[in-house]
Amino acid sequence: MKNNIPSGSPSRQDISRQRLALTTQQRRTASALASRFLPKLTPRLPKGAKVGIYIDAFGELPTQPILSWCQRMGYSAYIPVVNSLGKDNKHIRFTPVFHSKLINIPTLRHNFGMRESKQRHYLWADELDLILCPLVAADEQGNRMGMGGGFYDTTLARSYQYSSSQFLRRHPLRVGWCYEFQVVEQLDTQPWDVPLNALITPEKIRWFS
Repeated sequence: MKNNIPSGSPSRQDISRQRLALTTQQRRTASALASRFLPKLTPRLPKGAKVGIYIDAFGELPTQPILSWCQRMGYSAYIPVVNSLGKDNKHIRFTPVFHSKLINIPTLRHNFGMRESKQRHYLWADELDLILCPLVAADEQGNRMGMGGGFYDTTLARSYQYSSSQFLRRHPLRVGWCYEFQVVEQLDTQPWDVPLNALITPEKIRWFS
């Protein structure tokens, strides 16, 4: 369950190398610039919104500014836990964040090397109002390429399919968070891929229909 970067665009390995080559200060500066666009999401969120974020671990654009924004706005932040329904189940659930700094959250490392909370009070994705999605690459049409495990596509598929119903709200708002060099012109997609509603980089916010 993955999509691919067309030939002529940076590969997964190229993007990974670019991210890892950045200094800590460069990452922090980039995330501070990207955080300028977070208030653009506010009109689309309810008071006291529930926001899914993640702990950056592989050179991604740091997510601490998202947590800080949530706290300023009175939003509740949640981070993902994989395999909470068994190792063969790809549905992610989310646990609440009770710390002001992501680095202070008691965590474990799952099999993919990412940090996840030891907290075990779960919410489903469609109980959230906004999910900031990790990604390797995204394109100008709002398509997203993840790490290749298919966890986010599987998790978001149900609420995305519901969005066509006049009786149900669009839940959650799906927003990518990445460096500008992770944005490519067009990704090859599959029918099961779930597109983004918006994409935030240090340079701009892009909205997609």
